Amino acid sequence: MKLFTILLPVFVFALQSVAQNIAIKGKADSSHIGKQIILSDYLDYVSYTKIIEETDTVDKDGYFEFKIYSKTTKPIFISIDNLVGKIYIQPNFVYGIYFPGKDSLNNNQEGTESSVNISVYGKDSTELNALIIDFNTQYNNLFLKSKDAYLTPTKINTLLDTFLLASKKRYQHVKNPYFKKYVEYSFANFYTNTSKNKNFLYNQFIAHKPILYTNYEYMDFFNAHFKGYLKAYASTKNGGSIYNSINSFGSYQDLKREFSSDKTTSNDTLKDLLILKGLIDFYYSPDINQQQVKTILEQLYRESKIVEHQKIALNALQGFYQLQPGANAPNFKANDIKENVFELQSLKGKYVYLNYFSTQSDVSMKEMQKIIDLKKKFNDKVTFVSVCLDDSVKQYLSYLKANPKQNWIILHQGKNSTAKQAYQINSFSGFFFINQQMQLAQSPALAPSEGIEYKFNALFRPRKKNTIPGIR
Repeated sequence: MKLFTILLPVFVFALQSVAQNIAIKGKADSSHIGKQIILSDYLDYVSYTKIIEETDTVDKDGYFEFKIYSKTTKPIFISIDNLVGKIYIQPNFVYGIYFPGKDSLNNNQEGTESSVNISVYGKDSTELNALIIDFNTQYNNLFLKSKDAYLTPTKINTLLDTFLLASKKRYQHVKNPYFKKYVEYSFANFYTNTSKNKNFLYNQFIAHKPILYTNYEYMDFFNAHFKGYLKAYASTKNGGSIYNSINSFGSYQDLKREFSSDKTTSNDTLKDLLILKGLIDFYYSPDINQQQVKTILEQLYRESKIVEHQKIALNALQGFYQLQPGANAPNFKANDIKENVFELQSLKGKYVYLNYFSTQSDVSMKEMQKIIDLKKKFNDKVTFVSVCLDDSVKQYLSYLKANPKQNWIILHQGKNSTAKQAYQINSFSGFFFINQQMQLAQSPALAPSEGIEYKFNALFRPRKKNTIPGIR
């Protein structure tokens, strides 16, 4: 029986802060001095599109610092070279961490990603990372104490049932909502690994419950439980036309009709997510037309009523179209207010915050108003570029005249413009952050209402020596 991997050691703590969203103040092993350190996470847990949130350079004393924005509790990943560690962060906390050096016994393969244990300093046993470590330690001890040389699935399930009762008692006074879900869906994953009956797992952990899109453990279980689900359904009598719906018709609605006969679940939201997950899984199958998959994902993005599914579809599409962080920012041509042709590549050497909008969208109109304040604060550091998606040039010109405070580069998607196609814009909005080398630093980028200001603050703040009490 393989023991559950613990990515964090036993000392954890986080100080609450009301002045900022999330700060991570760290010290790295002396072997990392002068190296780049990267903080990243996933945009969603279906497409698993990875995004670099922040970077820093470990200074001569080993210190580094990150400041990021998040509305949700989630795991983030911190890496130096091929070493990667994970911690969980919550809004309005400050974390003090230590990033270790390379362990010659466990991570000596160059170019191969290796897990390391990140220490989070403090003594508060109720903090999320401390609770997770305690739970994982109890789990590992459960099997270390077993005297059986070989554990049958039945014996393992018996041990897990006992551990479940013990965990309920041990953590009965814990109020952290994320930790409660962490425990619940850790058990879901444990039982999955012991080949527990799939109907039991579905009824216990999925049926009649909300889909927890932002919970890492829930989605890890969800993806494992439904791995290859759409492909398996396509091989049944009822699902025999699934391949035609994709390869021949490229139709989201047709695919929904074919999948509607699946009696496993009557939940339409779940069915829609399974179609979305199945399309992403299908993409690299040799018997699937990749262009048709992208066509259906574009339709799903436009037609789905579920915001989370729209985001996942967009993330997947941008990955398929190589609009990923680190890729070259696609150039485009568009007309400015004087009908001159503007090229994005003319801004090489500058940071660019690019967004798309339509005067027909209340949401994108609100974001345009928020950019006014961003420009006031970061005008000397970031060049703001907006592209109007309205069909009418007259409407575009009327909008500019009515909004004189929006005095940055605002272009129009005219007949000869390639701006919309270059960034695969299929809705009324889209945001991208481009670095000085004309590479995508964030793709998609956070909207103003989602906290892009925190990204700018972190990127352009003065670098000061960071000290962490107790570790110098």
